[in-house]
Amino acid sequence: MDTYLETDRLLLRPFTEDDADLLIELDSDPAVMRYLTGGVPTAPEAVRERHLPNILAGLEKWEYKLGLFAAHEKDGGAFIGWFILRPKAEGPLDEVELGYRLRHAAWGRGYATEGSQALLRKAFTELGVRLVWADTMFVNSGSRHVLEKLGMRHVDTYFPELEPIEGSEHGEVRYELTADEWARR
Repeated sequence: MDTYLETDRLLLRPFTEDDADLLIELDSDPAVMRYLTGGVPTAPEAVRERHLPNILAGLEKWEYKLGLFAAHEKDGGAFIGWFILRPKAEGPLDEVELGYRLRHAAWGRGYATEGSQALLRKAFTELGVRLVWADTMFVNSGSRHVLEKLGMRHVDTYFPELEPIEGSEHGEVRYELTADEWARR
């Protein structure tokens, strides 16, 4: 396994063509998909034909420095989900999104914070990133708590035109952290 990033308990690695079943299983859990699709699973063919090819193309485009990375427990190697550190498709490389999607069994164990802290460190100390941003639903208190623990600031609440799901009437929130803010922590 090629390791992108290692923490005390996690290994992050680039996704490969062989990982479709991991993504399908992750996206089939209604609890995992609650704040994304209202709990509707991602169709397996969408993962195989669109999502995974896009993930792999992004990794190549950004030379495996940025993208979406599979997360595994160091102890035992179990797949727990993924983390993202990448710019918008045509955005500047020094402004990147931070995010994660974890299996329900991995919730409440500090993995989101641990992986995200390590990605912030890498972004600001190795990759020359100037700004990291993250979006989540206003009602997703778990993810908001993680972003606040990371030192990210709530900078905007907005209302995208998406399929309405439970809580979408409260909007989405954006959090940000600059390299200067991170260095002062």
